[in-house]
Amino acid sequence: MTQPRPPYPKPRIHTLTLLVGRITTIKLGYWVALAAAEVYLGTRILVFEERLPVSIAVAAVATLLATLWAAWSARRADRRLGILERSLPSIATTFIAASVVATPASLPLLFVEVQRASEGCARGICHWEAIWFWVGTVAIGTVIIPLVFALRMKRPT
Repeated sequence: MTQPRPPYPKPRIHTLTLLVGRITTIKLGYWVALAAAEVYLGTRILVFEERLPVSIAVAAVATLLATLWAAWSARRADRRLGILERSLPSIATTFIAASVVATPASLPLLFVEVQRASEGCARGICHWEAIWFWVGTVAIGTVIIPLVFALRMKRPT
């Protein structure tokens, strides 16, 4: 008969490092996937109007995968550091890490979308949908993904 596992340790300051690492990794993966997909789609579908619906579908899939990853990661225990418990400091850290550390990673996507917004224009921006696409993905990455992560953390026992 096997002995029961010892309980996971309670969260400590090092647990915040785990939290920041997890949410930052998820956000960076989200931005890299979106930027790479946009660059790839730009090489395959040359007309903006044909590419936009595909970009939106890719972003929807990336959002779904990132939120699933966030939900799973928030509940996963670390043998050394324990579990992430939902508290005001952990929720605040989740959003701060998502905003300060990971959101600048959305800038490559912004650069791609600014280029897309000016495709076929004589001067300036004629496809504002590309800019709104970026704004939407930033809102998802800054609010929705961290919110899913925060809500899925275990409640204090």
